[in-house]
Amino acid sequence: MKSTKLGTVPSHQYVLNDSLHQLFDAVNIVSVQGYDEERRVIYWNVGSELLYGYSKEEALGQKLEDLIIPISMRELVITAHHNWITQGTKIPASEITLCHKNGSDVSVFSSHVLFINQYNKKQMYCLDVNLADVKHAQSQAEFKDHMLKTIIEALPDLFFLMEMDGTIIDYHGADQKNLFVAPSQFIGKRMTDLLPDEAVSKFQAHIDKVLHQHGMTTFEYELNMPHGLVYFEARLSYLASYNQIVAIIRDISEQYKSADIIRKQAYFDSLTSLPNRFLALDRLSQMLLESERNEEQTAVLFLDLDDFKKVNDSLGHEVGDKVLIESANRLKHTLREVDIVGRLGGDEFIVLLRGIKEQHDALVITDNLLKAFRSPFIIDGRELMLTVSIGVAIYPENGLCASDLLRNADTAMYRAKDLGRNTSSFFSKEMNAMMIRRFKIEEQMHGALERKEFELYYQPQFDVKKRQITGAEALLRWHNSTLGNVTPDEFIPIAEHTGLIVPIGRFVLKQALYFLHQWQNIYQQKYTMAVNLSPRQFRDAELLSVIKNAIIDANVSAEDLELEITEGVLMIGQSQIHDALVKINALGIKLSMDDFGTGYSSLSYLRQYDFDVLKIDRSFINGIPLNKADCELVNAIISMAHSLGLTVVAEGVETLEQLTLLDKLGCDLVQGYYFSKPIPAKLFLDFAANYNLKK
Repeated sequence: MKSTKLGTVPSHQYVLNDSLHQLFDAVNIVSVQGYDEERRVIYWNVGSELLYGYSKEEALGQKLEDLIIPISMRELVITAHHNWITQGTKIPASEITLCHKNGSDVSVFSSHVLFINQYNKKQMYCLDVNLADVKHAQSQAEFKDHMLKTIIEALPDLFFLMEMDGTIIDYHGADQKNLFVAPSQFIGKRMTDLLPDEAVSKFQAHIDKVLHQHGMTTFEYELNMPHGLVYFEARLSYLASYNQIVAIIRDISEQYKSADIIRKQAYFDSLTSLPNRFLALDRLSQMLLESERNEEQTAVLFLDLDDFKKVNDSLGHEVGDKVLIESANRLKHTLREVDIVGRLGGDEFIVLLRGIKEQHDALVITDNLLKAFRSPFIIDGRELMLTVSIGVAIYPENGLCASDLLRNADTAMYRAKDLGRNTSSFFSKEMNAMMIRRFKIEEQMHGALERKEFELYYQPQFDVKKRQITGAEALLRWHNSTLGNVTPDEFIPIAEHTGLIVPIGRFVLKQALYFLHQWQNIYQQKYTMAVNLSPRQFRDAELLSVIKNAIIDANVSAEDLELEITEGVLMIGQSQIHDALVKINALGIKLSMDDFGTGYSSLSYLRQYDFDVLKIDRSFINGIPLNKADCELVNAIISMAHSLGLTVVAEGVETLEQLTLLDKLGCDLVQGYYFSKPIPAKLFLDFAANYNLKK
């Protein structure tokens, strides 16, 4: 023994001449190395000398990682060895690339075993098979007789040797946990007599296949074991020289579970467990093929929860998620078994109706879905009312492919929103044209500010009694080189939806106040400028600072600015909107409620906030000369507003009769085509000058 080669550990504590080493010494086609607890070489057979180039004398006492382990693997090997020594964590057999003495790569299949000798010292042995010589090594009788069992026991697989009829004649496997029956019960019996019917059919089919085609065949099967459901991969290979079949069985449960998780993540929505957009469209494509073969129709329903954003913003995303889960459940419970429901994202769902004979069939199901959402949601003890808007497209009338049908159903859904929500709409060609127009507007709106395509027009406001101009309302106009003149009714909702209303709104405020400053300087007189604020602008964290800076930069007084908001802003009910209105009022800026009477809760809002101005919507002004009810309603609005100390502005005054009647009713200010339509800044100044001269 060479104690100096083993460092400070006495060499007599390691068994170096036992029968196991004698066996290894007799084999030179397999590299066998022995290591102590510090990874120092205590055994190095001839096979290791031939494979790695180090002599026994060079190797003994050296550390494993200093001899044959590549630098990139050293920390991993050291950790793995330490974990086996200290924690009993086995090092799995694997194919790895190690280093020859001359620096070249050596590809081996490496297996490992650990022994505790009579001195209670742990000795690890590595058995490395040169993959380049595997076929040669397998032909050696000595390797087959002395090493095959050792290598097999180091592998996680189960090995079965069978006759051509499936009779098991030999078995090897270190881990017997995954054996369906004990070895004593299956040796000498046919594999197909031992397993459940489903597994038997697979084995028999692949045994027949490998016997006729030779080579190797692979398949998967599953077994209910005492410790749970286990998934296996079986590889069958026919040994023609012996008329025998080798079956190698591997437990692939972890890979199967991982693949199942990945599949679910790829194809199913994580919140609702519904098919996601990708899977839903794939299934739609399959349904369309079936519909074509069966000469049937398929209906695609695009569903969007009404006012869901308010739930998220006011109650939080946790409540919003619970609403989405409950929505998914309602959809599933309302639909037929043959139908499919998926989540496209956010609060958007898709429903696929199979085997539709006529449009009425889809209408019946759509109505049932609408009814399912009209009962309140009970979330965390809170009762919420959320309805749904549904767009419907029918194959083949409204599209021949999945993407066209989805787009057209989406278009129809927007139409349902326009109809007042809580309803459904079927797709039409007119809708498609409208949606194409919408897409073009949205596309051109990006960059419109930079291209200076927006311009402010101004409509004067008049004192009813004095017939004098007291101010103006700033109104945005857009002329695009591609689309021509785009009306505010078209582009404002799109700007609101995309968020572009925020930079556009800043532009409007800045331009309007600069014009106000110019106008007041010309006539040395105080005028007011009314500017609209949209709901989306209130979500701009910099709104207050933008307003302050615009007033300062334009050098106008805060009380000369009038900010108009609609009930749509107030109905959102968010705390930041309340805070913003309070701060705006504190700056001395006038607050005006626009389009009064077109909403549902105007009176309550007038009590909650310090409004200065109330604007009566033009829809009430149109009929006052002829419609007594309209006239009485306007009279009531004016009286109520005056009792609250509000200035009343009537919009849409177009005739002398309307103006005269409003004067009698005590209306304070008016604006409308009777005096002037909205006009550009220069024309407005000319109009004001001429009007003053007439006065």
